[in-house]
Amino acid sequence: MINNTTNKNTYNFQKGEVLLFNKPYTWSSFNVVNKIRYAIRKHTGLKRIKVGHAGTLDPLATGLLIICTGKFTKRIEEFQELEKEYTGTMILGKTTPSFDLETEIDQEYPTEHITENLIEETAKKFIGTQKQTPPVFSAIKIDGKRAYKYARDNEEVKIKAKTINISKFEITKVNFPEIEFRVVCSKGTYIRSLANDFGKAINSGAHLSVLCRTRIGEFQLKDALDPEKFDDFINS
Repeated sequence: MINNTTNKNTYNFQKGEVLLFNKPYTWSSFNVVNKIRYAIRKHTGLKRIKVGHAGTLDPLATGLLIICTGKFTKRIEEFQELEKEYTGTMILGKTTPSFDLETEIDQEYPTEHITENLIEETAKKFIGTQKQTPPVFSAIKIDGKRAYKYARDNEEVKIKAKTINISKFEITKVNFPEIEFRVVCSKGTYIRSLANDFGKAINSGAHLSVLCRTRIGEFQLKDALDPEKFDDFINS
């Protein structure tokens, strides 16, 4: 595994490496993959090298992204199955079509009835195994087309609910209407959907404003590299 403490003389990208990166805000997961692939090809002289990521992060999210190279790309599914941990912020009383800041506010809801106790008690109701419907603005494929493409073209699309598990949903700070939280969950959990569902459960609305993935299984964000500096890192 390559992280910020790795001995730089032990790289073998063709045989396989697991790399940890802190995905920057507005970058897609594929932006990171392309950046790393280019840096590896430049460093090694290889014309072709397999590089893939183990679990998409939305462009407006930051945090831990696992990248696999060479023969280790066969392990991507193994890493995707691991438990995830996120920290984030949602804003109560307003919703967006994408459930985050990618789209503009579309509706506003009353918030006068919301108390800190109600927020805490509502969060507890989301702990456990449940069905969750992913956002229409997501990369899920429907009839060979990404769901977000239907949404951006204003085409109606139905997305099936999926079974997920949330083992922890902690409210860490209330600065109304902003609510900071920490979530530990299974593969396939959409935190944007969780924010939207939370707003409904509290008889109001909500959307996600900040999201950071801090852990995947035993892999920690604190050990991650900056993809923008990876070229210099492997050549130093």
